Amino acid sequence: MNYRVPRPVPQVILDDVRGAQKMLSGVSRVTAMEGSRYLSALTGSPVHLKCENLQRTGSFKLRGAYVRIAGLRPEQRAAGVVAASAGNHAQGVALASSLLGVRSTVFMPVGAPLPKVAATEEYGAEVRLHGQVVDETLAAAQEYADRTGAVFIHPFDHRDIIAGQGTVGLEILEQCPEVRTILVGIGGGGLAAGVAVAVKALRPDVKVIGVQAAGAAAYPPSLRAGHPVSIDHPTTMADGIKVGRPGDVPFAIIGELLDDVRTVSEDALSSALLLCLERAKLVVEPAGCSPVAALLSEPERYGGGPVVAVLSGGNIDPLLLQRILQFGMAAAGRYLSLRLRVSDRPGALAGLLGVLTTVDANVLDISHVRTDPRLGLTEVEVELHLETKGPEHCTQVARTLHGAGYKVIG
Repeated sequence: MNYRVPRPVPQVILDDVRGAQKMLSGVSRVTAMEGSRYLSALTGSPVHLKCENLQRTGSFKLRGAYVRIAGLRPEQRAAGVVAASAGNHAQGVALASSLLGVRSTVFMPVGAPLPKVAATEEYGAEVRLHGQVVDETLAAAQEYADRTGAVFIHPFDHRDIIAGQGTVGLEILEQCPEVRTILVGIGGGGLAAGVAVAVKALRPDVKVIGVQAAGAAAYPPSLRAGHPVSIDHPTTMADGIKVGRPGDVPFAIIGELLDDVRTVSEDALSSALLLCLERAKLVVEPAGCSPVAALLSEPERYGGGPVVAVLSGGNIDPLLLQRILQFGMAAAGRYLSLRLRVSDRPGALAGLLGVLTTVDANVLDISHVRTDPRLGLTEVEVELHLETKGPEHCTQVARTLHGAGYKVIG
C-alpha cells in the first residue's frame, strides 16, 4: 500500500543533502555495507546491511547534529546548544559540539542507561538528568533554551538535521547502485525523510520503505489523517524509534516520497537483534534492527531485487541486551521454560535430568520447590529453563518428558 499526502515541495532538496555530505567529509564515517547470506536466502533477493551502528558515537545521529550545529551563526554558537535525548541524539550532539568548539548541555531522563550517560559526558557535554520520560526531559531542555538563549537542537524536526541524515541515502546509492528497495526505521522521521529525499531525487525507481515498532507506530494513522497525530503511551523495547508524534518537517517529506510504512512486533525485533548478533556478528540496538525485523516478518515482500536494510544504531545497555537475547531466543523457539511435578525421593531430580540428556536439551537454570500448598505430600515442583535448537526440538523435549511419565503443568 502506498501512502500519498498532497504536500508542497519538500523543504529539503537534493542540493541540501549534497551540501551536508561535503560538510561531513572527514567528520562522519562512510559506514560499511555488508551482505547477509541468511537474509538473501530467506527473501530470494540479495540483502545488504548498511552499518550505521559502526558510525562514530554508534549511530547515524552525528550526521544531522553536526550539520545543524555547523550551520549556526557565530552569536548562536557563542550561546551554546541544548538537546534532550535518552541516548543516540545526546551522543551525536555532544561529539558534534566538541568538534565545532560549541558548549553543549544535554538533558537525559533520570533512568537513562549509565553507559549512555557516561558516553555523552565523555564526548564533552554537560549532562543534566531530569524527568522520568522523554517528554518531561524535552520540556526541561526547551525551558533551559528559553531561559539561557542556548539553541535547541531537535532530534529530527529540522531541515538541517534531515539533510545530514540524508547522506546515508547517498552512500547507499554509491555502495549498492543496483539497489531496488531500502528499508529504514522510523521514529520521528528524520532519517527516513533524509534518505527518501536523496534516493528519490536520483533513483525514483527505488522503493523506500519505513519500519515502525507496532507499539509506537504514529506514522500510519498520521498518514491516513493527512497530518501528524499523536499516539498515547507508545510502548516498545526499541527506544530509538519510540516517538509518539511525527515531526512536522519529516512528515511532509515522508507523506510525499515514502512508498510504504510497515510495522513489526516485539518478537520480530528481538529475533532480528539475535540474528544480527549471531549471523552478521554485529551488535545492533532494537531500533536499528527494525528493518531486519521487517525482512524476517514478511520475506516474500522483498523478492524483487537487491535490498538494503539500514542498521541505524548499536548503542544498547548490556543489561537490556541480556534480556532481549533471552526474549529473542524464546521467540525463535530456542528457549523453553517448563514446570512439572516429580516424586520427592532421592534420585528423582537426577532421573529427570537424565531424560533431558537423551534429547540434548541444555539446562540453563533449575528451581526445586517443596513448600507450595498445592503440592501433594510426596511431590516437589521443578521449574526448568532450557536452551533448545528450535521449535521442533521444543516439541521433541515435551514429548519425551511425557513419554517418560512426567506431567508438564506449565
